[in-house]
Amino acid sequence: MARTLGKESTCSIARSLEAIGDTWTLLIIRESLLTGATRFQDFRDALGIAPNILSKRLEKIVEDGLMRRQTYQEPGSRSRDAYVLTEAGRGLTLVIGALSDWGRTFRPRPDGTSPAFSVEDTGVRARLAFVTASGEEVAPAQLVARRAPD
Repeated sequence: MARTLGKESTCSIARSLEAIGDTWTLLIIRESLLTGATRFQDFRDALGIAPNILSKRLEKIVEDGLMRRQTYQEPGSRSRDAYVLTEAGRGLTLVIGALSDWGRTFRPRPDGTSPAFSVEDTGVRARLAFVTASGEEVAPAQLVARRAPD
C-alpha cells in the first residue's frame, strides 16, 4: 500500500513538513519570532533571500495559516502587506527552540549564535524539556516513540 505524504497524510510529521519543510519557511518564522520582522523588506534584508523566492514563501506561509497579511501604509506611500504570525505560526516557537538546542549541541561553532527564550514578564530563562503529566522531566534517551491517534 502506497503511503500518502503531505496534507493528506495520516502522519502528523508529514503534514507538518508540508507546511514548514523548507529552509526558507523556518528562517522567515525565526525572524518573525526573534526580531519581530513583519515586512517584506525586513525578511529580505535579514535573510538575503531573492525577492521572487521570498514572495512565493510568504504566499505559502499565509496559505498554510502560519501568518496573516495585514495592510499598512506609510505616509506618502502605497499600501503594503505586513506578515503577522498566527497562533499556528507562534506555535512553531517550540520547533525553533528545539532546532536551536540541537544545533547548539550537535553543530556548534565558536562564532555561533542561538536564540535564548525567557519569560516575557520576568526575564527568567526557559528551556525545552519532555515532561510527564505529573511534572517529571524525562531525558530524550529514556523515551520511546510509538504511533498514536491524533
